[in-house]
Amino acid sequence: MPELPEIRVHAERLAESHRSHVLKGVQALSFTALKTFDPPPESAVGQPLGSVTTRGKHLLLNFDTVTFVVHLMQGGRIVADPKQSKKPRNGLFRWLFTDADAWLLTEAGHERKAGVWVMRSGTDPELFADLGPDADALDQGMLNAILDTAGGSRLHGVLRDQHRVAGLGRRLANEICWTAQLSPFSPCKGIAADDRSRLLESITRCIEESIEDEASDDGDDSAHAGGLRSRWGRPPEVYGRGRRRSGQSRRTGQTPYCRGQIGGRTCRHIL
Repeated sequence: MPELPEIRVHAERLAESHRSHVLKGVQALSFTALKTFDPPPESAVGQPLGSVTTRGKHLLLNFDTVTFVVHLMQGGRIVADPKQSKKPRNGLFRWLFTDADAWLLTEAGHERKAGVWVMRSGTDPELFADLGPDADALDQGMLNAILDTAGGSRLHGVLRDQHRVAGLGRRLANEICWTAQLSPFSPCKGIAADDRSRLLESITRCIEESIEDEASDDGDDSAHAGGLRSRWGRPPEVYGRGRRRSGQSRRTGQTPYCRGQIGGRTCRHIL
């Protein structure tokens, strides 16, 4: 599932190409795509796109009186749709603009969990009521409160819990734990003050680096695999403090952490 860096860069690219263009129509191409009925999506027709922002793993398409909230789920994407075919492959929802290509919300696969919510601008959507703060908006006090409230819960799971911290998924949680040199199995209440400071620094660093990687994406997946894991099949590399990394196995889903970091265990089922 796309995480905060991918969503953030996706939003920037959408805004760059369509900001100020007027919406001239909308089309729900799947009955599962539109999750709300009031206000109707047509109420944004005739209004210019003001901005595209993000909240957690959601895209927000902001018009004068209406905001479209889009959750891409696992395989969703908003793409340019110059052809505007009647039955586009994997198409769920379409926005049509004056003097610009239409946008098409697509979702690969068969689950069709991606969706569009229509909200009145200036209101706080109920969709976000239980959402934690964005990961890149955390300060030390906020992070300490999250860890204290989590008690004995494992760090990796808490980082991925959208009710506690919004925008992080499995990949970034792996990167953050590894960068902070903290076990993903660490009980949150037992993390010391120095480790908490390092954890916050790692969250900020990993998000910033991932945004840079995503913004410079050239189609080579191996270049954006993060510091912890590299493409499967390549030789392991020494990476900081003499620790050795080797790529995530696509067959077993296992990622080797430093033995001292996880007490000799293999991280299973967290990717």
